[in-house]
Amino acid sequence: MSFLSEFYMHEMNMMTVLIRLLLAVILGGIIGLERGANKHPAGFRTHILVCLGATLAMLTNEYIYHHFEAVLDPGRLGAQVITGVGFLGVGIILVTGRNKIKGLTTAAGLWASACIGLAIGIGFYAGAIISGILVLVTLAVFPRVENMLYLRSRTLSIYVEVDAVRNVKPLLNAVKAMGITVMDAHLDRVVINVEGAAAVSMMIKLPKKCHVPDALKEITELPYVIIVDELI
Repeated sequence: MSFLSEFYMHEMNMMTVLIRLLLAVILGGIIGLERGANKHPAGFRTHILVCLGATLAMLTNEYIYHHFEAVLDPGRLGAQVITGVGFLGVGIILVTGRNKIKGLTTAAGLWASACIGLAIGIGFYAGAIISGILVLVTLAVFPRVENMLYLRSRTLSIYVEVDAVRNVKPLLNAVKAMGITVMDAHLDRVVINVEGAAAVSMMIKLPKKCHVPDALKEITELPYVIIVDELI
């Protein structure tokens, strides 16, 4: 039994190729489903293609290693895959006009999918399956833990738009009057739809027993404030 398992799971044959490629579709698809279900870029099909492509690259690398007499490094092609996926991830990361960064987690998920594909391609099934489960747990479960820590956080960066430049100073004074410490503040050079309006980026520290949603709501309710957003 152990002989058959070793033969079909680790030797280079048609059954092994089929198993590894199907496993890449399954694990890549599971990770992609979580991203797609939450309306993030690079969802179900993208993660499948990345994981499948990385698996095929590693299978090709192993094929070359076993079927050609030249001495080759079996990890060389895999290293190029990781570099290439890095460029793919850059296209997913966006910096909005409010200096808010989006897409980092999705880009990291793509990179992890590629690494899982490489592990599958070379026959490291245990590492690939365990990593796939951990990546899914990280994406699906850990945001709840992150939100709990976020609600208890006291230091954060915010973006605030006011209806006129003259109201920047009253804004800072009002924030300080709430007991909030302004650690850093500067005007942002961004295009704002409201004529005469100004944008301010601030790093603030909340007082004890003051939660982030409550502080943001209080700042939003100031009469000259147009919008408040947290920078991540």
